[in-house]
Amino acid sequence: MPTPQGCALQDLVFTANLGIILEHLKGRHPVVLSNFATVPRVGETEIGVRFFESMGYQARVSPFKFEGEADLKHLYDNVYIGGYGMRSGLQTYAWMEENFDMHIIKVEEVDEYLYHLDTTVFPITSENTLVCTDLYEDHEVAAIEKHTNVVDVSPDDCYSGICNSVRLHNTILNSSHIHDLRAGTEDYTLETAKNSKLEELAINMGFEVSYFNLSEYHKAGALLSCLFMHLNRSSYRINLL
Repeated sequence: MPTPQGCALQDLVFTANLGIILEHLKGRHPVVLSNFATVPRVGETEIGVRFFESMGYQARVSPFKFEGEADLKHLYDNVYIGGYGMRSGLQTYAWMEENFDMHIIKVEEVDEYLYHLDTTVFPITSENTLVCTDLYEDHEVAAIEKHTNVVDVSPDDCYSGICNSVRLHNTILNSSHIHDLRAGTEDYTLETAKNSKLEELAINMGFEVSYFNLSEYHKAGALLSCLFMHLNRSSYRINLL
């Protein structure tokens, strides 16, 4: 994304937080830009509006707290899952449902370290979604199960970034710094377990896995999905099995 000269905004690289393209709407998709909860990121919204309007998109800014695709995941048609309680608010989703013909399954985020939805929920296909069921209430999980097959993943795997993945056609992209870790340490054990679980799921669903060492981004608390904002989800129209 073009960054203005002299811009002091250091988090623009985490573009998943900037907004979301509403895939279910026909024609040139509207983009809903974020209303950031954290002061250092507030200035990103104006840059996003200018960028998307220059590309011909209809840019709307959420009037309530909202942090983009990191907190709102598209399942299929007009069905989404929205996380609230940390960086995005319930009022945002009510506003979006009213204005954009959406159905949003709302789930409350309660873990201070897993404060965006992309840390605990990953739609891997149009029919299957990775969800850390331990971190949500039974009625929230039941609401998700009405619309997608829930594939349960553990909190430990979420802390290691299993849900911070991105699908690119038949490949699942994920962050792993396994080669920076010393065998036998707790971090190595947890990272190995996450990678093994992701690879098992990938094999069963017909995917390959590609890992990227993003250890520099880890210093800012970010994993791979933080760096992506989908302009479309054409990959999800491909059936692998």
